[in-house]
Amino acid sequence: MYRDNTLIPSEAVRLLALGLLGAREMPYGELAGEVHHFTQHVVGPSLDLVGAPIQVLKVEGLIDPVDKTAKGAEDATEDETLRITDAGRAELMRLLNSNVRPPVSDINKLIVTLKMRFLHLLKPAERKLQAEMIAEMYERQLVRLTELRAHHADSPGCLPGWLDLEVAKTRQTLEWFQSLMTNPA
Repeated sequence: MYRDNTLIPSEAVRLLALGLLGAREMPYGELAGEVHHFTQHVVGPSLDLVGAPIQVLKVEGLIDPVDKTAKGAEDATEDETLRITDAGRAELMRLLNSNVRPPVSDINKLIVTLKMRFLHLLKPAERKLQAEMIAEMYERQLVRLTELRAHHADSPGCLPGWLDLEVAKTRQTLEWFQSLMTNPA
């Protein structure tokens, strides 16, 4: 955790894995797939989110196999069903109660904002190219969010509604950049 009690990227992956197992037991392969699917659709490919493998959670005693009699290899097999432990629930609660940094601290938002601040310094063709490039970034984000929303259509809680909000904001931002492409100010 950072000093301001916000999560480092690998802790976000821990929160995701522990949260999934906190909701229900699941096979290792399904857990790994859900972690990968969720992170890829929320933020896209990110080396920052290649967290410690699920095996580390097992070694730390945060998760364990449902069938403890199946001894043998330390690595979980694809079909080994895992569950969260009491220590894992405590860690999940610690992670859930962390602070959240405001989106304005996101480096990508800073870069886009700076590009918009100084876009007028570029020639019209260069302004159009920048608008196209940023629009493509939002198109990819919209695809990821839309796929994630479809995947979690029946999820309990607030996730579907929050994803609807994020899809709407991303769509609106994309439309703005698409209009900038046709009229690069």
